[in-house]
Amino acid sequence: MSLVTILVEDSKAIRDSLLAAMAELTDVEVVAVAETAVDATSALENFSDRWELAVVDLFLKQGSGLAVLRACRERPSNRHVLVLTNYLTPEIRKRCLELGADAVFDKSTELDAFFEKCNAYAKNGRHA
Repeated sequence: MSLVTILVEDSKAIRDSLLAAMAELTDVEVVAVAETAVDATSALENFSDRWELAVVDLFLKQGSGLAVLRACRERPSNRHVLVLTNYLTPEIRKRCLELGADAVFDKSTELDAFFEKCNAYAKNGRHA
């Protein structure tokens, strides 16, 4: 069964590329996409009984992925949040993990690890 996923990414080109790659390389079902922190929070609420994975970019059209992390900080242990960003520094990684991200990946160098993590969640009962 596919992992019910919300994708938070403001760049249409990156979003379209990610959606295609995720469809081909992972066992996820993207049920909502969001370009802003407010839209992401709404999607998390609208799918509150279904979402299992949120993939969050940090720099959005409006607001920040950090606000999205705060919004889903209090979640069941079978729900995961992965940050996928082009602006990864040790400080950003630390801050994201402090705000409840399960893992943080660099879009330009860690996509394989990101896809592996998505598949691990889908395969291992969402607790990878």
